[in-house]
Amino acid sequence: MNKKENIDNNKNNKGTTKRKSPFSKYKKELEEKNQELKELEDKYLRLFAEFENYKKRVSKEKNDLISTASENVLNAILPVLDDFDRAKKLSDDENSPEHFTEGVSLVYDKLFSILGSKGLEKMDSLGQEFDPEQHEAIAEVPVEDKSQKGKIIDVVENGYKLNGKIIRYPKVVVGR
Repeated sequence: MNKKENIDNNKNNKGTTKRKSPFSKYKKELEEKNQELKELEDKYLRLFAEFENYKKRVSKEKNDLISTASENVLNAILPVLDDFDRAKKLSDDENSPEHFTEGVSLVYDKLFSILGSKGLEKMDSLGQEFDPEQHEAIAEVPVEDKSQKGKIIDVVENGYKLNGKIIRYPKVVVGR
């Protein structure tokens, strides 16, 4: 074969030979990355929806728990309400004022016992040193006895703790 034939063959082959574009490699990578992006977006949307459902479920469980706790406390107090009804009926009887007083005392004890079983405790403040972290002073009165200065000499309203946490501070009168 001579040079002329080689040149002619090369000319003929040029039209039929396909050369790969230098961008075809990047095009394939781009398609792969787009597919990966779609998968990640789908995964993100699913996780987001799952998290939203989780938040709704937790909120519902919290509300149910509060409702159940309230129901439990109210069910525990209902017998006290029944006792008040009985005491009210007894108060209509003019011949039994001492029974009424005794009945009210029993109802109070029963209510306090029920609330105590739920974690409520009365704060004992009378005679103690005044502590602004534990008590609310509503008045100061002068005292003759020097040992009563700075101490609680009267409790106007009792304070209560629920499971060790103060839920109502006692309102007290402090000696000055």
